Amino acid sequence: MNKQITMLLLFLFCAFNSYSQDTLQEIKVKTTRKSLKKSYTLTSNTTTLTSKELLKAACCNLAESFETNPSIDVSFSDALTGTKQIKMLGLTSPYLMIAEENIPSVRGASQAYGLSFTPGTWVESIQITKGAGSVVNGFESISGQINTELIKPINDIPFFLNAYGSSDSRFELNTHFNRKISDKWSSSLFVHGNARVSKNDMNEDGFLDNPLGKQINVLNRWQYTDAEKGWVSFVNFRYMNDKKQTGELEFERDRDKGMTNYWGSEINTERIDVSTKLGYVFPEMPYQSIGFQNAFNSHDQDSYFGLKEYNIKQKSYYSNLIFNSIINNTMHKFATGLNFTYDAYDEFVNVADYSRIDNSVGAFFEYTYDNTDNFSLVLGGRIDNHNRLGTFATPRLHARYNPWEKGVLRFSAGRGKRSANIFAENQQLFASSRTFDVLNTGGKIYGLNPEIAWNYGLSFMQGFSLFNRGGDFGFDFYRTDFKNQAVVDLFQSPQQVLFYNLDGKSIANSLQVEFNYELLEHLNLRTAYKYYDIQTAYLSGTFQRPMQAKHRFFGNLAYETHIVEKGKQWKFDFTYNWLGKQQLPSTNGNPVEDRLPEFSPAFSVMNAQVTRTFSSTFEIYLGGENIGNYRQEKAILGADNPFGTTFDTSMVYAPIFGRMYYAGLRFKIK
Repeated sequence: MNKQITMLLLFLFCAFNSYSQDTLQEIKVKTTRKSLKKSYTLTSNTTTLTSKELLKAACCNLAESFETNPSIDVSFSDALTGTKQIKMLGLTSPYLMIAEENIPSVRGASQAYGLSFTPGTWVESIQITKGAGSVVNGFESISGQINTELIKPINDIPFFLNAYGSSDSRFELNTHFNRKISDKWSSSLFVHGNARVSKNDMNEDGFLDNPLGKQINVLNRWQYTDAEKGWVSFVNFRYMNDKKQTGELEFERDRDKGMTNYWGSEINTERIDVSTKLGYVFPEMPYQSIGFQNAFNSHDQDSYFGLKEYNIKQKSYYSNLIFNSIINNTMHKFATGLNFTYDAYDEFVNVADYSRIDNSVGAFFEYTYDNTDNFSLVLGGRIDNHNRLGTFATPRLHARYNPWEKGVLRFSAGRGKRSANIFAENQQLFASSRTFDVLNTGGKIYGLNPEIAWNYGLSFMQGFSLFNRGGDFGFDFYRTDFKNQAVVDLFQSPQQVLFYNLDGKSIANSLQVEFNYELLEHLNLRTAYKYYDIQTAYLSGTFQRPMQAKHRFFGNLAYETHIVEKGKQWKFDFTYNWLGKQQLPSTNGNPVEDRLPEFSPAFSVMNAQVTRTFSSTFEIYLGGENIGNYRQEKAILGADNPFGTTFDTSMVYAPIFGRMYYAGLRFKIK
């Protein structure tokens, strides 16, 4: 009997084993990590750029991280510094809240060059939110928010190296070091250096196309995580020193500074940042948490532009206490808290002293309703008291509705208020013969009143599957309606820039239509058409905002091969931008040879990059920017007489340098 039972069990085992081999075949689960994420469930209109998206271009710094994304427009601010300026909904960065890990970062004195102070390799992801945004981080945002998440020490690899060089003689080196101190402590050290060492003058106007310069940038991060007890904390220490020199090719600082031999400029910035974040999640109530953020920074810029001097030093302290919880159940959530901001400015325009101290204290409450299905709403408000802006309320609303599968409709509305730092935000105008005149005297900020605007927006996105490949299409429309604005008037005279309070209408209408589709396996198409109608009432009439194309088209093709043995792969990326004609400031008062037409010509710019991955730890990349070699004619007015009355480097609507190629490598130790 036992023998029979044994034989039966052996038979069943063999049969089961045979059956198992027949039916349990190897299953390969393949996932593709999207480089750009759009959610159907988030209440706000937010797009997330992952690290994969940031690798599609050189992305040397944060300002250059948006070249492959249609939500942000990137342009040059002037013909000298090579600084890239970003715009959202047609409005420049002062109207955006730019934050680093939800702490406001690019503001005040750093508005002009601050985006170039964050190296691209430090960035883990970027969240771009269109519309008024959340009240949690402040009252200043008007057209949107950009939040940058840096690489977390707990997720970092032991070593990373990125080396980069380009045909415009720019060289960069990024190194990351990471160490797990214990099971709760991790630390990362990021070291960045860049330099441009050769003089370039592709348009032969006698001026450098890009500044000579060097930057050293060091960040040390510490992270503490105790998941069992619910604690997480970050401590960051950062030092940055950036030097730029630009102007005529023959300019030598020691010989020509303060003289009229040759025109030149230097912009030297030293910055120190210290920030801490402490968070606690109640172990028995995971829906409830408390967070405390603190940041101190010192920004010191010494600069001159020909015979004009501009020096600004800003010391800031920011503190934010946030409590998150629910009302009865997780369908009803709220965030509430207090924040405090202190800014001490030492600001000098030549010998004029604009030093001041600004501070504000505010309280906010933000309620979120989410039926966990097809509707959510975020209703927020805050009350702030500012020593110059007074006491005021800031309401914000975001709503989402999913009428059907893969369809999402969003609406937002909100108010923003800010004090315009008219000199720091318009530094490119110092590199001209224009005189600066503030026409109002009754306001508390340079004699001007605070800027106040309402922003309203509607967006729709529909996902679809066609021939077993995914895609989406949609549109968004936003309108910004200024109740008051610090108008920057370049139309009255080419020898003047006027600042005054808005007297009339100033609006910004923005329409974007997108279509994205996976044409073939691993071949993705991304397209967008953008229409901007941005009008302001100036003293001499109502005009479109200068250097802003009314019509733009964006296209991006990305292809990558299958990952084969040892992680080998090819990646290809191509981006096309077409910009329609742009309104230019009036130059009618200049001699004929130093005049520009009323509108610029339309033009297009193409960028491309090829990446060869040899393994999961080593890859090289080769790319080109503006490979069609389009260049603006007459980028600098009065270039032959830079100390004359018609000199102006600020009227830049297109690339100056022309075609540029670059190459680099990335190496990791995991």
